[in-house]
Amino acid sequence: MQDPGGVSPLHDEGDDRVEAACSIAASLDIVGDRWTILILRDAFKGIRRFDELRRDLDIPRAVLSDRLRRLVDHGVLVKRRYQERPPRDEYRLTPMGLQLSPILVALMQWGDRWLSGEDGPPTLLVHEPCGTEIDLGFYCWQCEEPFTPTDIISRPGPGDPADHEPADHEPADHDPADHDPRSTTGARTARTARSAAG
Repeated sequence: MQDPGGVSPLHDEGDDRVEAACSIAASLDIVGDRWTILILRDAFKGIRRFDELRRDLDIPRAVLSDRLRRLVDHGVLVKRRYQERPPRDEYRLTPMGLQLSPILVALMQWGDRWLSGEDGPPTLLVHEPCGTEIDLGFYCWQCEEPFTPTDIISRPGPGDPADHEPADHEPADHDPADHDPRSTTGARTARTARSAAG
């Protein structure tokens, strides 16, 4: 099987500035190809050993080795020795890796809704203690209300590169309120740029 993502590193040196301004871009540098997502899917299913992953995914050994190494290097998976002779390791999700669960669930539910055939989705996810089917959504802990993607806006965060530029690089008509989420003007600016994620 041909490697759909390629075996070369996913990182491009020209991406550094984009990653600094966007957490989505930085995340995609780690988990942004098909094989990596499928490896993570299997990890959540409890498939942890190299040969088991290779058989389940029908993935070339070199590609699997490369993706597992990257996930371990970035802290998404941890390698644990389960056999000494011959030496054998398994790959387990770290707390960082476990937090990817909602992303995989969202991808699955999107595919179920828009890409499944007439027979319906091939797999259902349920809450194990009660057996209820899971429906992923947005919930505001402050308002204690669910909301939709159209209710989300983005605004500059503390890591916004624009907030760290030297003052002499700012245009003469720069209004500090444009980058201050606490100001009324900044809030109005943010509200005009509705976005599903920032």
